Amino acid sequence: MSKIRDELDPPFEVLEPQVCRGPILFNSPHSGSVYPRDFLAASRLDIGTLRRSEDSFVDDLIAGVVAQGFPLMRAHFPRCFVDVNREPYELDPRMFEGRLPAFANTRSMRVAGGLGTVARVVGDAQEIYDRRIPVDDALARIETLYKPYHRVLRQRLGRLHRDFGAAVLVDCHSMPSTAGQKDERPRPEFVLGDRYGTSCVGVVSETIERTLRDLGYGVSRNKPYAGGFITEHYGNPVAGMHAVQLEINRALYMDERRYQRSGDFARVAADLERLARRLGEIPLEELRPYRAAAE
Repeated sequence: MSKIRDELDPPFEVLEPQVCRGPILFNSPHSGSVYPRDFLAASRLDIGTLRRSEDSFVDDLIAGVVAQGFPLMRAHFPRCFVDVNREPYELDPRMFEGRLPAFANTRSMRVAGGLGTVARVVGDAQEIYDRRIPVDDALARIETLYKPYHRVLRQRLGRLHRDFGAAVLVDCHSMPSTAGQKDERPRPEFVLGDRYGTSCVGVVSETIERTLRDLGYGVSRNKPYAGGFITEHYGNPVAGMHAVQLEINRALYMDERRYQRSGDFARVAADLERLARRLGEIPLEELRPYRAAAE
């Protein structure tokens, strides 16, 4: 995997503000668009089809939060290569040559859908590979990219918690404007996922929803996305650790067919800066552990 590390240099990064103004960390784990050459050679799909799984431009869309005083973490590797918003070993044994570790989770709903830690499909269930891949390849992706990403994410959240007595992770994603060919109903402009109120204190979700609605957006909570592994894994309100997933409708800021930013990109980016400032104004007493325990 040294070749992969060379191509993905760096595989991810944390953009730090000059002065950190609050316990908020923004994360963009699915906006990576650097596709390793060997992966492209092994795939039966062209890069345009592979990109359907990207949260295209989300890292750039939220980049303005750094100037507002909040760190931003972002992946450069694509989620269809390895997906950090999964358990570390959600793997489909039908994909691989060789035996998976006994502790691998081979029966999750995400694995069944082809969207495990190493994905089997993209887009409308299109198979990425036309043959099995070596199991050692999948395990190397996890060791080389997945585990270091989460190690740095934990460390950065831990630093915020030490400095402010609490930490809030805003895990940012994008969604297609419709569910697919079989269901053309438009989706909300934003979907807020807080694991049905279990991954953060109410003031976090309420601040996000109220701010976005005040800016004129339609917001849904926990439907159709309640938050993935990252939200569930890092959200621990009783300990003063809060996590929320924010899904952004791609039609707001990009041309979904051409994979280009639209004329509204700057407006949406500015609105997300406003959202960051509002989150930073939440009194720390409402985020710290004793407050969550009292509730």
